[in-house]
Amino acid sequence: MHARRMTGQPSRLRDWWAGVWRWVLFAGGVAAGGYLLLDRGIANGVVTAAAIGAFLIGAVLTASKPMAIALMATPALFIVERIGIGPGDLTVSDAALAAAFGTAVFLGDRDLSPPLKALLQLNLIYQFATLFTVIANPFAQNVIEWFHAWLLISGALLSGWAIGRAGKARTALVLIYAVATLIALGTLASALALIAADDFGAVYPQWPWAMHKNFAGGALAFAAFVAYINPDWAQIPKRWARAALFLFLAALALTQSRQAMIGFLVALLIHVLRQGAARHWVLITVIAVPSAVLIVQSVVEQIDSQNRFNSVYQRIEWMQEVYALWKHSPFFGHGLRYWYVHPTANFQPPQAELEVVASTGLVGLAGFMIMWIGIIIVLWRVDARFGMLALGSVLARIVQAQFDLFWVSAQVSIPFLIAGICLGAQALAVSRGEAKSFWNDRRRATGRIATTRTGRQVSRSTRHPARSRVKNAPPADRARA
Repeated sequence: MHARRMTGQPSRLRDWWAGVWRWVLFAGGVAAGGYLLLDRGIANGVVTAAAIGAFLIGAVLTASKPMAIALMATPALFIVERIGIGPGDLTVSDAALAAAFGTAVFLGDRDLSPPLKALLQLNLIYQFATLFTVIANPFAQNVIEWFHAWLLISGALLSGWAIGRAGKARTALVLIYAVATLIALGTLASALALIAADDFGAVYPQWPWAMHKNFAGGALAFAAFVAYINPDWAQIPKRWARAALFLFLAALALTQSRQAMIGFLVALLIHVLRQGAARHWVLITVIAVPSAVLIVQSVVEQIDSQNRFNSVYQRIEWMQEVYALWKHSPFFGHGLRYWYVHPTANFQPPQAELEVVASTGLVGLAGFMIMWIGIIIVLWRVDARFGMLALGSVLARIVQAQFDLFWVSAQVSIPFLIAGICLGAQALAVSRGEAKSFWNDRRRATGRIATTRTGRQVSRSTRHPARSRVKNAPPADRARA
């Protein structure tokens, strides 16, 4: 009786904390929504207030649907409007991720799978490496960004995991389709307005909210990869996924976001190589060739123009300035978000490793490289049925960041949320007996499992039983054979 009483206390305590979290979020949402509807402190208060309204609906539904807040936060991750509250200058996407993370911690499943644990540990290595620059450079933005960076990766992973583990992976991916469709339609509308004015330049969508072309392109690239993979466990009809894929790719081409296109193409190539077949070579060719021609042509035109202010020459100049700045603090860097406080270097470095080394020094760069190499290895080893979408999403992000900014809130959290959803769905399938293991079958990697024409997987030893019997026979019998 005493033991039963002891085990019931932690459960009641968790329920109490969960209830407190729900009502605190509800009260804060009401206050923030009223403030923002008055259009104070933010340029587009109506959009932000609408997102907060969705959180409130989730808070009300949490009692019966524990993952309601996390699901409502999923489309809000794509809203990059600034909230304008507090010293961190956070976005709606950041607030949505914080709400989803809180829900995952209090109401989500705590039995984390081995792949997710490995990813969280790799992120902790990076966080520990960057702790030195937080100590060496004491200013507010440095400390805030240290926690923010952890939330963008580990917080997004845990939020996605909780959604997938609760059996809501399909709903979350449908919401991603929906918000990406809005962005695509807004891009097409903006493009039509530009074409009417004889302007064929890059499109910066203004609806449903104002977006930079590289953010819109990155979001569309992630959604296009989700639509292309269209995992069976998501249970999304193939015809709808294909229609969405072509819509997203058309809008992506209009943004002319080169880094988003390259990231998508690299993820696509890795997927095809892992398949070991050329079943989709026509579709790959139709997508890859025009994109590659557009990318090369645009870069060549910018170089030939000799315009010192275009994106190519501007990036080269910025890289030179960042290198000169890094030499003054090579080991621990100048602090996360140093461009907010540095008197001369007031811009964010336009490349991932360059930004990390300038911000956190060689120590932080080592942690960053360990984290990313480890993440790719872990996701490569995850069962491809669940791991391919996760691998391609995060791989596309690191490829994009070789040509542009890396630590941009939504562009980091979205691919890791997708990866978390995949791992959560896998854990649910394993618990139900629908999947046997978290990891790829070693025999598949070494070629000891083959696929018949009917799609049935068989061992190579069973494909030729006579050969198998000869091979496994005693030496004397093998010689007679």
